[in-house]
Order: sequence, then C-alpha cells, then structure tokens
Amino acid sequence: MDEKNKKNSDVIFGRNPVFEAVKSGRAIESILVASGSKGGTVSVILAKAKEKGIVIKEVSPKKLDYMCAGSAHQGIAAIAAVKEYSTVEEILGYAQSKGEDPFVIILDELEDPHNLGAIIRTAECVGAHGVIISQRRSAGLTYAAGKASAGAVEYMRVARVVNIPNTIEQLKKKGVWVYAADMDGSLYTATDLTGPAAIVIGNEGKGVSPLVRKKCDAAISLPMVGRINSLNASVAAGVLAYEVLRQRTARSK
Repeated sequence: MDEKNKKNSDVIFGRNPVFEAVKSGRAIESILVASGSKGGTVSVILAKAKEKGIVIKEVSPKKLDYMCAGSAHQGIAAIAAVKEYSTVEEILGYAQSKGEDPFVIILDELEDPHNLGAIIRTAECVGAHGVIISQRRSAGLTYAAGKASAGAVEYMRVARVVNIPNTIEQLKKKGVWVYAADMDGSLYTATDLTGPAAIVIGNEGKGVSPLVRKKCDAAISLPMVGRINSLNASVAAGVLAYEVLRQRTARSK
C-alpha cells in the first residue's frame, strides 16, 4: 500500500458505505459532510449518527476530495477508529484481574493524534491499565494516532467518554485517586502515587480545564527551571507515568 492510501486507510466514503458502517456499530471517530449535502440519504445517515453520539463536522467539498484521494464520496465520509473502544468498567476490571491497583491516564481534550499515540505507547510501556479520552474536541483512535503508538494501541484499552468530570467522579467512588497535571500543583516526586491512581493530562494549549481540575483530588507538577514554562503533553504524561511505575516498583520490593 502506498503512503497516500495508508494516510486515508481509515476513511470510509460514499453514502451507502458510511450508512452501513454507522448502522453496524463500528467505532467511528467522526462523520464529515460537505457543505450543502444535507438532503435525502445524507439526512438519514446524520440522524443515525447523532443517535449514536458520533461527532459530525461540516467541511468544504475540496477537503472531502482530499480526504478521499479524489474518489467519488457523494458528499459524505466517515473517519473510522483503528480499534474498538473499551469502557471504563473494562479498564478497572482488567486491573482487578491482574490483582493490581488501577492506573489510568485521562486526557482532557487532547487534540493532537500524535500526542495521543505517544501517550498510548508510554501507557503500555509502564503497565497502565487504560487511557480515557473525551468524545468531543479530542483526538481519537485514527490511523495517525495508531501509527504514533508504534503498535501499542493493539494492547492498550482506550475508553471514550461523553463527560470527563463525571467519569472522574465515578473513578473516585471506586477508590481511585485522581491527580491533575498542573504547574501550580505539588512536586510530583513528593506525592504518593502508589495506590489506585489516575493522572489527568490537559489540552496542549489550555491545560486541564477548570471544571476537570476542580473534580480532581490533587494536582501535581513537574519542576521547570528553563525559560519555557510548559512541556509537550506527551512528554509530561511520560514523566508522570514513569514516576507512578517507579513508586510502585519501589513499594513492591
């Protein structure tokens, strides 16, 4: 497969193929509809997509032409996930089946699929039990994210939820302590991360949102001594995730 086709390997286009993909329950990241293409079959597809909570984006016909490599898309395309999503319950159940305290990484509106893939890769390397992402305004399990994960997406449970604050509340009720990565937090090495834990990584530009930060039990920070006062999201996630692994390894000795 050439590189151009690889790039578009997660794109389903044409009214019948998109409708069947939605109807079948296949994991769909989003549906792209060309401006002005909202009558007849397209309306039926969009109604079904809304029913299933799939994100719908209106784009220019030229963008669809590019996404579909010039093929006849009939004004609509779907971006399919490279893997089926798990649930939060499945992530916690997996931790329980291993006899381990849950360790989860929560991504609050992380938008870059390369960051998502890198974090999934790190999560798999440190033995995290799952990654949780939000359904809207977030990168999903697209081809780009899967490629950036270097294959780790096949082994990591990823749950996509409608509401991150509500999910945090659910985790806390199950005994999971939730820590926001925030520059005003306590030093990460001085925080006990050995129990059931979830680390929240925020948006690349805005960080953790105020509502999500409020729901967390505490905030942890990385020391900054240079002129730049923030790290790339995937780098910050990597440092914090390895601190969790370090602490847990030290406790088990």
